[in-house]
Amino acid sequence: MVTAQSVRDAARAIAGAVEVTPCLASRTLSEITGASVWLKFENLQFTASFKERGALNKLLSLAPAERAAGVLAVSAGNHAQAVAYHAKRLGIRAVVVMPRFTPQVKVEHTRKHGAEVILAGESFDEAQVAGLEQARANRLTLVHPYDDERVIAGQGTVALEMLAAQPKLEALVVPVGGGGLIAGMAVAAKDLAPGIEVYGVETSAFPAMHCALHGTTAAFGSSTIAEGIAVKEPGTLTLPIVRSLAEDVLLVDDGEIEQAIVMLLEIEKTVVEGAGAAALAVLLRHGARFRGRSVGVVLSGGNIDPLVLSDIIERGMARSGRLARLRVQLRDLPGALAKVTECLAEANANIEEVHHQRAFTHLPVLSAEVEFVLQTRGPEHVAEIVAALGRAGFGAEVVGD
Repeated sequence: MVTAQSVRDAARAIAGAVEVTPCLASRTLSEITGASVWLKFENLQFTASFKERGALNKLLSLAPAERAAGVLAVSAGNHAQAVAYHAKRLGIRAVVVMPRFTPQVKVEHTRKHGAEVILAGESFDEAQVAGLEQARANRLTLVHPYDDERVIAGQGTVALEMLAAQPKLEALVVPVGGGGLIAGMAVAAKDLAPGIEVYGVETSAFPAMHCALHGTTAAFGSSTIAEGIAVKEPGTLTLPIVRSLAEDVLLVDDGEIEQAIVMLLEIEKTVVEGAGAAALAVLLRHGARFRGRSVGVVLSGGNIDPLVLSDIIERGMARSGRLARLRVQLRDLPGALAKVTECLAEANANIEEVHHQRAFTHLPVLSAEVEFVLQTRGPEHVAEIVAALGRAGFGAEVVGD
């Protein structure tokens, strides 16, 4: 059984070795969502995710013989780094089995934290089979990412810190993969504040917990930007706790998660991964449910590939209209392009890309299409640019509208 006392015991056990991360009000996000938003910055842990809490609590519970033999974890990301880092601190051998598709940066980070990394299987499920065989063959203790009482209790310490920082929170919104974080937080939160509501969030591509709660059959996508919560089956320990204590598990799509990543970067100046932004995405999609209430949002992790982040930022700028693509028709004569760029400069549009097309167009001969990618202030500015080009005699349209 995971109890409020076991969460309090975990808090004492991990004290000083895991960061007490900030839980801060966001004035701007509160204005946008209509709720009083409090952000829990678990992306500021040393390994950049909440996973350290449960991993360390589990490692500290090992018997001397188990410590001497070592531990094994199966993970493609945050749990791997958490186990590797704290096992090294405690002088415990750690073996981490990762699927072969795991990005090299995550493999190297896990190795740098001191773990022996084994790449096995094309999927997490195949890696898990290989991991269990390794554990049996070498008598290693399995540190499960979510289906373990000590791990669940460790993750629950997030709720203790949030309610210590803001005792009047009325709701918590928590990312859900296998359910370890929401299960531990729900146990702790309901003990401290029985009236508090706990909501989970999953990506619509991997709605395992949502479907289990609602008695429907889950259909899974091939991928998601929130790979940290892309789990196809909730934990056998976590599901009953979530069913008993959580109000619901809500769904968001990848586009909403991308929007939340960009908002957190721009407004809060903080970097989160897909799973880490999912809870804010819920407030953007299901705003009516939380409007006027004090809501704690868990930013569960910040391990995102810089190239992926770059793509998300660019896509976010396009969605908001601050990166616009215009197709302009002009006479294919000397100086015509210069006149267009002069018009764009006068409208305070910054040109990022230019594509000049003569052959592949249905326009008459001696006409051309030029496609511009522009940095703008937003949709109203784009409309002003199109109008200015029209007054100058150039037909222009926004590509993608």
